[in-house]
Amino acid sequence: MHSSGFFLKDVAGFLGGYYAFMAIMNGVAALLLWRKKGQIGWTLVWTVFAGFLLVLASLALSGASDLVPALPTSVRSLVNRFSGPVLYTLGTFVLLTVLFIFRRFFVQPMVAWSILNAMLLLMGLSMADENFASIVMKPDNVPIVGLVFLLAFFTWLATSQAVVNDDRIARGLPTVEKENDEKVLVWPDLVYTELICMVAVSAFLLLWAICLPAPLEEPASSVKTPNPSKAPWYFLGLQEMLVYFDPWYAGVVLPSLVIFGLMAMPYLDFNKKGNGYYSIEERKFSYLTYQFGFFLLWITLIILGTFLRGPNWNFFGPFEFWTPYKVEVLNNVDLPQMFWVNLLDQPLPKAPSGASGLVQAGYILLREAPGLLVMGAYLVLLPPLLAVTVFRGFYAKMGFIRYMIMANLMLLMLTLPLKMALRWTLNLKYIVSIPEISLNF
Repeated sequence: MHSSGFFLKDVAGFLGGYYAFMAIMNGVAALLLWRKKGQIGWTLVWTVFAGFLLVLASLALSGASDLVPALPTSVRSLVNRFSGPVLYTLGTFVLLTVLFIFRRFFVQPMVAWSILNAMLLLMGLSMADENFASIVMKPDNVPIVGLVFLLAFFTWLATSQAVVNDDRIARGLPTVEKENDEKVLVWPDLVYTELICMVAVSAFLLLWAICLPAPLEEPASSVKTPNPSKAPWYFLGLQEMLVYFDPWYAGVVLPSLVIFGLMAMPYLDFNKKGNGYYSIEERKFSYLTYQFGFFLLWITLIILGTFLRGPNWNFFGPFEFWTPYKVEVLNNVDLPQMFWVNLLDQPLPKAPSGASGLVQAGYILLREAPGLLVMGAYLVLLPPLLAVTVFRGFYAKMGFIRYMIMANLMLLMLTLPLKMALRWTLNLKYIVSIPEISLNF
């Protein structure tokens, strides 16, 4: 590792340009607000903030490492101490819940702009930490950082349009999409737009390739593998699932269920509202299901695997050094062992030596009876129970077959966060473990 002062000199130029870019961005925003009536207050706020960012840029470009602004060491240590997969996942869930409940507040342009600036400023202050910067500025990870901000922007854009439409629908007005339903010709309108976008993206990629070197590594060797050995970013969610499930389930069953669920969605959906326009109130169940599945069960796993999973696939804090010598002692146990050995203080049921195959199968079923009962109650008894309670309206509109498909797809989707929570809290490895036929769940 470089010394702190030497490292800060390395990133001083980058941070200077970073803060200067933020200053220009907020200066342009202040200029646009100044041209609008009734926006004098916000104009002054972002003008002052742009001046503050110019001061940070000048400090970073001064060359003095002790003048580079950074998060206090106590704050970074506190973040590392309280970092962990439980708090990370729980915090993400709470954040998404708050954003959903108070979405009318967060979609306001000035609120969203303030949050964006706070995120960018926090990231800039964090970049002065060597451990944080070594991960975020890795050529493989830079595009993922950009994708996170782009995803946040487009989510805000879609949510803001949905909020506007919900308000218009409540007042008996047509949606924005129907009011602005103006048809344009493919030629020249659409073709010109696509041509301009193609030229702009090509120029951006060319500039990217010049400024950011390609992350080419040495030829692959079986005697020297990377630590951690990570899949491409779009497969990091699957790689994270392999921590909690067998490969046959995490790599085959769950992805197949996702594809099957997407194919079945048009046949399961009985709500014809929201077709061709953004709306949350008219499709709240579908919206929440998508947000939970896409953001919490996919995007957060990609971020976790990219920035928080280090050597030996251990979990590291954002400002923690990735040492390969970190050891976490875990004693993961299966549910049958927890039931028979830990709870009843008895050995696991085992067939006597020389027993027939039928007798051995009986002992296996007895040994796995706790897990089989739990899974049976979860997948067989829970859907009818939900049909007469929480999902009574869904059952009446969908019918038996469509409802059972929808309920089981949702329950199988929930197995991922439930299994993750059980592993983190109870060190539960498998609910059903039949190594005789390589069947573990």
